[in-house]
Amino acid sequence: MTLPAFSILVFALHSITMAQIQTPNIEAQRTAMKKLSFLIGEWSGEASLTRGPGIVVELSQTEVAEFKLDGLVLMVEGIGRTKSDGRVALQALGLITFDDATGTYRGRGYNDGRWLEGEVKLRDDGKMCWGFALGEISTKSVMRINEKGEWTELTELTIGSATPSKLMELVVRTH
Repeated sequence: MTLPAFSILVFALHSITMAQIQTPNIEAQRTAMKKLSFLIGEWSGEASLTRGPGIVVELSQTEVAEFKLDGLVLMVEGIGRTKSDGRVALQALGLITFDDATGTYRGRGYNDGRWLEGEVKLRDDGKMCWGFALGEISTKSVMRINEKGEWTELTELTIGSATPSKLMELVVRTH
């Protein structure tokens, strides 16, 4: 006789002792997330997006960043509209959290019906970096606030062992 999957899960959970379950340190998470508060706000400006060899689309870009769940999650939504006709050409939603057990930021990005996860690094020089990999394809993004207070971001795409190429570049300002 086999147990249904739910019964197996319940049995497995009952066999875990309380000492094995680590309680999240909510205050450590909030403290770490406050380091990302420089992103909070409504931003708008320009972006360029490479859609293929020699095909670059110029966009009017907005980014809205706000804390959710009482400061435990940073949600960033970006929308790019083509400058030529105002059509939505880019929609992305990112969620950033802090894992107090590992001391790392984690990001989950949603775009075009897909999602990817990866580590987000806040560097000592004020830059924030992240990337995603899917098989032979990987991206690397570097974001910073420049001396003018603008959010600048460069995303590069690498396929296999090829040299990285610019996928997206943006410059946005707060309202």
